[in-house]
Amino acid sequence: MRIPADRSGRAPGTPGTPHAPATESLIGEVLEGRYRIDAYLARGGMSTVYRGVDTRLDRPVAIKVMTPQYAADPTFLVRFEREARAAARLDNPHVVGVYDQGRDGENVFLVMELVDGGTLRDLVHQQGQLSVRTALSVLEPTLDALAAAHAAGLVHRDVKPENVLISSRGEVKVADFGLVRAVTSTTMATGDVILGTVAYLSPEQVETGAADERSDVYAAGVVAYEMLTGRPPFGGDNALSVAYQHVHSDVPPVADAAPGVPEGIAAVIDAATSRDALDRPANAGEFLRELRRARLAVGLSLAPVPVPLRPDRAPGTPSPPRPTTVRPGDGQPTAIQPPAHGNGRPTSAPPDRPARSSAQLARRRGRRRMFIVLAVILLLAAAAALGGMWLANRWTSMPAVLHQPSADAVLAVKDAGLHAALTTRHDNAVPSGDIAAADPPADTRQRRGATVSLVVSSGRPVVPHIARGTSRGAAGSLIRAADLTPVTDAAANVYDDVVVAGSVVATKPAAGQSAPIGSDVLMVLSRGPQPQAVPTVAGKLTEDAQNKLLVAGFTLGPVKTEFRADVPAGTVIGTDPPADAMAPHGSPVSLVLADSKTVPSVDGGTVADAAQSLRAAGFTVTIGTPVFDATVPGGQVVAIDPPAGTRIDPANPDVTVIGSNAVTVPSVTTMTVSRATQVLADEGLEAKAWSLFGGDNAIVTSQQPDAGALVEPGSTVSLTAWP
Repeated sequence: MRIPADRSGRAPGTPGTPHAPATESLIGEVLEGRYRIDAYLARGGMSTVYRGVDTRLDRPVAIKVMTPQYAADPTFLVRFEREARAAARLDNPHVVGVYDQGRDGENVFLVMELVDGGTLRDLVHQQGQLSVRTALSVLEPTLDALAAAHAAGLVHRDVKPENVLISSRGEVKVADFGLVRAVTSTTMATGDVILGTVAYLSPEQVETGAADERSDVYAAGVVAYEMLTGRPPFGGDNALSVAYQHVHSDVPPVADAAPGVPEGIAAVIDAATSRDALDRPANAGEFLRELRRARLAVGLSLAPVPVPLRPDRAPGTPSPPRPTTVRPGDGQPTAIQPPAHGNGRPTSAPPDRPARSSAQLARRRGRRRMFIVLAVILLLAAAAALGGMWLANRWTSMPAVLHQPSADAVLAVKDAGLHAALTTRHDNAVPSGDIAAADPPADTRQRRGATVSLVVSSGRPVVPHIARGTSRGAAGSLIRAADLTPVTDAAANVYDDVVVAGSVVATKPAAGQSAPIGSDVLMVLSRGPQPQAVPTVAGKLTEDAQNKLLVAGFTLGPVKTEFRADVPAGTVIGTDPPADAMAPHGSPVSLVLADSKTVPSVDGGTVADAAQSLRAAGFTVTIGTPVFDATVPGGQVVAIDPPAGTRIDPANPDVTVIGSNAVTVPSVTTMTVSRATQVLADEGLEAKAWSLFGGDNAIVTSQQPDAGALVEPGSTVSLTAWP
């Protein structure tokens, strides 16, 4: 990750920097007239964090100020505000609270809960490999926080030890919910985002950039691996090599690097770090439930979380003393100079000692030379003897220990002057507890004190116990950890009223049975509740039909209706699914009731009154063409279609009303022929008059048909007039 430079151009913490990051210039400022910045806390690629005070509430807070490259991006600002609001809605004791967000000039910031203490990164750095209890005491609240986010539709996307905070009271809290999504929308592939978190990225994040709940599960699993082993599962010279391993390599089983992790707990963590997202728990809540179940199965309780000591970041800390450096000379060997006497000139013999003759000096030198030669010969002989003894004792041979009990083998190795490093593995042929392999082989020459490797057989693998309801991924990890191969067969899956479909019901061979290394262990999966036939309830009263469905083991679904003209409305005519269909035990079955509308009688009324009455009853009324009926006065109902009493579909309640067009013959006697003809014409009738003289002023004395008779429109009325 690139380290941002301060305003002087130097990286923070470099010699000559009087302060921490250049953004310490904000110290003493008050953002939005409310949030006073008091002290610098930390800096990352995206932001700088300060200790501050909410002056309105007099509350200590943490203030995260985003770097200028994000503050200038409108897209980031919109997403930043939306994600901050979403994170602020999270109500969980293990989530760092988000109090406010805002912008003051060029400073875009978040106001958060101040967590005094340190990070999980500090704890791992200080303690290295954590105990199982301590690791789970950190992991479970972390998963609880992620589960709350997943339930609210939030994905963290950057789960790592730096974002897991531990307060001075040992409380575990997860920070930066939503912030990563806001940043990655602006700089999806920048070093600030990718390089700092690549050790915890899921394969799908590396390949496509997409992240969901299972991506957080993977990252949490990698964090768990690092806590239990003291290091991430993958390392490399650069971020690309680490990312490549996440995509193309399986995370090693955690028990390989931390043999003390209980088998069930290791299986849950191994499932969480599966390369295939479908083999991981679906979300943090499921991960947490499986982890707790595995922990309780081995009787392991949680422990108080140690409070990490935050590294000293104060400026001006004195550097440690520099080590003494030995500088090379001019290439000449070092000479030991004799001490100087007087003025440095050679000393001469005392003047009172007589001088020796040349012969005496020669004899003395000869005797001295002979003594020196003899001494050298004696020293060489002694050295040869001692060297032979040393060489003889320096080497030993690897004893033959194959197929011996491990205790005997360790004793034999110790007697040979060697140290034994023991590992275990399954072996189809060597009995449990005996040595299955040794490195180096027997009779190999070894230096005394060397360490040799002894592999102790644990016998043939034993099928592990897998609790009913264990997810397929977790069960597969347990089986693989036992050096066996998990397989499934759809034909072998069974119905189960309790175990959720897709989870493990049993194994074949059963738990506790031994099997050859690598042999298949069939995971029998649940198909869910077994289907059964839906009972016949047609024709029964509604209450009786419901009771029959409940007794058969079904639940009641919403009532449905279906048009039937042959039975009264409300009659039970069937079910959905239909009778005799196979449905899972406990699944909902809906009653199907007959539904219809019965056409009422409207005889004797006018067409208008009948139409109004039918519309009020929910029918769609059409006025049909009137017809002649000698028994029904004009304007009154002759018939309706469909007839009264007919059951029709409520979805199409169409009724046609047909009225009478009969004309009632008026009385025209005593009228003049002219007047009578006009009255009949007004009623749509023709007049045919007969009179003695044929005048229009003749008086009508009789008519046919008689007055009050019902006739068809246009009929002729015969008149007799006088004179």
